[in-house]
Parts: sequence; C-alpha cells; structure tokens
Amino acid sequence: MSHSTAREAVGNTTTGNTAAGNTTAWTAPDRAPRRVGVIGGTRYFGRHLVALLREAGTEVTLVNRGSAPPPPGVDHVLADRDDEDALTAALGDRTFDAVIDQVLYTPAQAVVARRVFADRTPRYVMTSTMEVYDPATSPLVRTTPGVPVAEEAVDPAKWPVDLDLPWHDPAALVRHFGEATAYAEGKRQAEAVLAAGRPPFGWASVRSAHVLGGGALDFTGRLAHFTGAVAAGRPVAVHERPRPTSFVRHEEIAAALVAVAASSSVGAVNAASAEPLDAVGLSELIAGQLGTTARFRPAEGADHAPFSFDRWYPMDTRRAGALGLSFSPLGSWLPAAVAEAIAATGTEAVEATTGKDV
Repeated sequence: MSHSTAREAVGNTTTGNTAAGNTTAWTAPDRAPRRVGVIGGTRYFGRHLVALLREAGTEVTLVNRGSAPPPPGVDHVLADRDDEDALTAALGDRTFDAVIDQVLYTPAQAVVARRVFADRTPRYVMTSTMEVYDPATSPLVRTTPGVPVAEEAVDPAKWPVDLDLPWHDPAALVRHFGEATAYAEGKRQAEAVLAAGRPPFGWASVRSAHVLGGGALDFTGRLAHFTGAVAAGRPVAVHERPRPTSFVRHEEIAAALVAVAASSSVGAVNAASAEPLDAVGLSELIAGQLGTTARFRPAEGADHAPFSFDRWYPMDTRRAGALGLSFSPLGSWLPAAVAEAIAATGTEAVEATTGKDV
C-alpha cells in the first residue's frame, strides 16, 4: 500500500508554508470590520469565529433560524435565509461593514443573498470548501496527481449555474446528484452566482480544507471515527492507494475568515495547512498517541473512512500566503487535535457523519 506516513507529513513542526514564505500561525485577527453580520455561526468553528470578532471589538449580528441559541453579547436576527421577504423584514435597517456567510450551500441561496445584502454591505465573504475541487463530482474539474490544486481550477466567473435544479429540496437534490456532488456543486454554483455580472459587493470565498480540532465541538464525528476505530482495535477502511488530502485547524479557519472579511481581496482563496496527509498517516498518528498499532482493511465502494480518497485534490496555499494569511504546519497542531478527540470520545467507537464543518 502506497501512502504518506505520519512521520513524513507531521513530523516536522518547524516548516511552514514554504511556497509562500510563511511560518507563523494566523490565529488572531490583527484587525476586523467594525460591524459584521454572520449567517450561521453557532456550531463548531463558527462559534470561534464569533468569539474572535467579539474579542476584536466588532459589533456582531448573528442571523439564523433559531436552531441554536446565539452566544451572549451579539445582536440576534431570527430568520430563514431562504425566505427573501422574511429575511429582508427581519434585518430591518441594519447595515454591515462585512457579512460572513457560514451556511451558503446553493446558488438559490446566493441569489437571495445578492438581493438582500446588495445595499447593506460592501463586503460579502462565504465559507466554501475544498470539495469544489473533487474531480469525482464534476467532469469540468481537472487535477494532476502530485500537483496541489490552485484556485483557478474552479473559476466562479466561468462556472455554469442551473437554477432550475431542486435546490430548495435537499432530498431531491441528493437523488439528482448524489450526496457528495450535491454539496460540492452547490458550493461551486453559489460562488458562481456571487461572481456573476457586476456583483453588488466585493465578494470572496474561503475554500476550507477539512477542519479538525476542538474535541467535542467537532460535531461531524469524522476524526472521532478514526480515534474510536484505532482505540477499539477495529481496522480502518482505506483505499488500496489512498490519496492525501488537506486539513486546517478549527481556530485558524475562523481567523482566516475574519482576515478576509477585513481585506479587499476578491475571489476564492484556499485555506489549509500546507502539508497533505492521507488516511493511513492519520491512523498511524492516532495509534502512536494511543500506544497501539493501526489496522487497515480494503475499502469497498462507499464503505471507507471519512478522509480516505482514491483521487487527488489537496490544495495549493500560495494565494493565501500572498494575501498575508499563513497556517500552522500540520505537525504543530494535529497531535493536539487528535488528543482532544481521544479525550472527547474515550475508547468508544463513534460513527462519522456527513455533516458540514460549519
């Protein structure tokens, strides 16, 4: 089995994003907009995002449907972001220096966002995903094994949008596309809507790597899938030749969103630690911390560990470096993230979910 080992990927804790010349973790905002609207933001790194803004003295307005209570000290707007009239009415006369959209998943939602926030903010930042680069989800995506994927591989200005698809019906959308493609294509087309024509605001998308860290805060269960399996001695299902993927620390993706909101950059930017890692290397790192040995079995069809991939699409982070963003080397934070997951789950097996990071 060909794979990158934990030693190769995370053993060096001093090497940063050498392509961009950055070695310092970007973990706290040097500056932040004065008034920020956050759509979503009550789960996982969204909570850290709101906390960072508050620590920077930002006035935060949180927009959600009330599925989770807002943190103390923020203005709360209760509204369904899919309902244009209701969202407009709930916002009243509020305006913002920037809006950070944590839960923008479809082009239909992006159409509503363009209309509702056109005269309310000069800056709109969406949380996107590295899944836009997954070549298994679109014939238009091309990746080259061994070459990190840069932002121009998926250009929102050229990406086709089909608003006639059942974007308002998640179950129908999954039946049409399949789950992975529905998520990736929804994000690609949402970015395309924000970029179309003459946008009413300066827009940016932060394409996040797989987010790790935070222990019990990580509701996705993906890292817990590995810690539970390795601790219990169960084999981890991996592809015959697992390809590496990209990861980012949960605090650092939150900080990157604040930095991009405070900047004037336009378009997509990749957010990740520079060093990729595959599912075997991750399992071996966990086994090392547990004092045991990782076991593996061949993946069959959809039966595989969450971060095991049979295709290549780790991200190129040079544009992030050019914008002044830097992310900690994987080896400097991943062992602690694993320790948090082990502490949060104990030795019980925990099944991974397909939940989004935000």
